[in-house]
Amino acid sequence: MILVRELYNILLHFSWIVLHLVALFNTKINLFVKGRKRTKAILNKIPLTGEKVIWMHVASLGEFEQGLPILEKIRESYPSHKIALTFFSPSGYEVKKDTKAADLVMYLPMDTRYNAKRFLDTLQPALTIFIKYEIWPNYLHELKQRNIPTLLVSAIFSQRQVYFKWYGGFMKKSLRAFDHFFVQNKNSKELLKSVGFNNVTISGDTRFDRVSKIMIQDNQLDFMSDFKNDTFCLVAGSTWPEDEEVLIDYINTSDRPLKCVIAPHNIKQPHIDTLKSKIIKKSICFSEMDTTELVNFEVLIVDTIGLLTKIYSYADVAYVGGGFATGLHNTLEPATFRIPVIIGPKHEGFKEAEDLIDKKGIHVITNQLEFKNLMDRFVTDEDFKERTGEINSNYIKENLGATEQIMTHVKSIL
Repeated sequence: MILVRELYNILLHFSWIVLHLVALFNTKINLFVKGRKRTKAILNKIPLTGEKVIWMHVASLGEFEQGLPILEKIRESYPSHKIALTFFSPSGYEVKKDTKAADLVMYLPMDTRYNAKRFLDTLQPALTIFIKYEIWPNYLHELKQRNIPTLLVSAIFSQRQVYFKWYGGFMKKSLRAFDHFFVQNKNSKELLKSVGFNNVTISGDTRFDRVSKIMIQDNQLDFMSDFKNDTFCLVAGSTWPEDEEVLIDYINTSDRPLKCVIAPHNIKQPHIDTLKSKIIKKSICFSEMDTTELVNFEVLIVDTIGLLTKIYSYADVAYVGGGFATGLHNTLEPATFRIPVIIGPKHEGFKEAEDLIDKKGIHVITNQLEFKNLMDRFVTDEDFKERTGEINSNYIKENLGATEQIMTHVKSIL
């Protein structure tokens, strides 16, 4: 085990050198490297001596959304505590670095022994919460050594993971740092039990609590009211080029009264220009709107971030991207608005999507013809559309409550 840990640490140092080289040519990796260099300065901004600190670590944007209901409850219940939030990925940090949910928002330094010791020496958290699947052996080793209460929240485990393999002893040992596991399903609990962990609660996914609040917030967007103008509206969120091929074919060939909003995953200008050039219907970008009469346009391309959740509230049907590309994006956000959701074929491992496919609230398409047939049915069959949307809404209501279970445990610690 000691040999494996030493090898892990050697590989980490080697990876850090390689990342510095890759950063010269890759914007995202450059953010990854430079952001970690700024962490020390961020920590020094707010004196933490004598402060009670709660530390939450997330991988990226999706995990932030899972952690947010807990952060909000902690803020409400422990207003005198400082909250530190760390990200692994630039795609999470760069979007949420200004969030008011935490007092300190930063990248997690690389998982070296030195970084873990220095980080925890500075932070000295009273409680640490990791979200979903972030397992960093050196940080967890230090947390265990210091007897700092540590929780893994909204976790989901599968037989494919290294912890359940004959060669996974090193990573399995890291799990001993967690005082309690809050998992999403029964299978995760049984897998943990099979390797000796009984400190497990099936609490579900905190994202359900998060998206349920979306319904009661102010979702009014004047530009969307003007654009939709009481016409059937398809909102396609977080789309990749592979998704857009399917969407554009339908948009260009459909003769039905239809408004379409496309919010691409990549909003860089070259991609936006390419996307717009392929659409033959009258289209406009969000950045071009100004005082334009939006009612005259059939397609709106959202070339900015932060609006998609509210835009979903105007949809009659939602298409969630990623299912033809690298992996599915968030299906719960549109589902909470009681509308049907359409996705591409790559959805394995996304529990909520798999559940709703079984229940027939989410429909999977594999090509342009399937998308056309399904969309035409939603446009013409109001009863079918309403039944499908109700399935999604009910599923979210049935899965609320994870945050309260976790907070009950948090209150027993603090």
